[in-house]
Amino acid sequence: MSITKRLEASNLRKTGQRRTIAQVLDAAHDHPDVDELFNRAAQRDAGISLATVYRTVKLFEEHGILEKVEFGDGRARYEAADREHHDHLIDLDTGDVIEFVDPEIEALQEKIAQRLGYRLKGHRMELFGEKIKK
Repeated sequence: MSITKRLEASNLRKTGQRRTIAQVLDAAHDHPDVDELFNRAAQRDAGISLATVYRTVKLFEEHGILEKVEFGDGRARYEAADREHHDHLIDLDTGDVIEFVDPEIEALQEKIAQRLGYRLKGHRMELFGEKIKK
């Protein structure tokens, strides 16, 4: 479900600025931080403030609409909270974040948890790498 639809389904007030921020997040093909969200939202609504974006992101996170992800670069980034499971590979040179799912890795994690006496209920994996120069 899109962030805009999750906002509409929530009990939050549906202000124009919250809708704008939700639409910007829906259009994002990356993991924007608050500054990036502000810049994109301000292109759609010049009256939006950085403080409004900060408050809205926090509110969306508290209501399970957004999930904060941190990739070790000191920037909190955001993605939809209800997305299908995926892992991340972070390019250390460019900061690009590549999403992936690998059934072998998923199965291995389950196997490791079982071997240690656990039933896996979730996980988050981030890989950090440099592109191999050819």
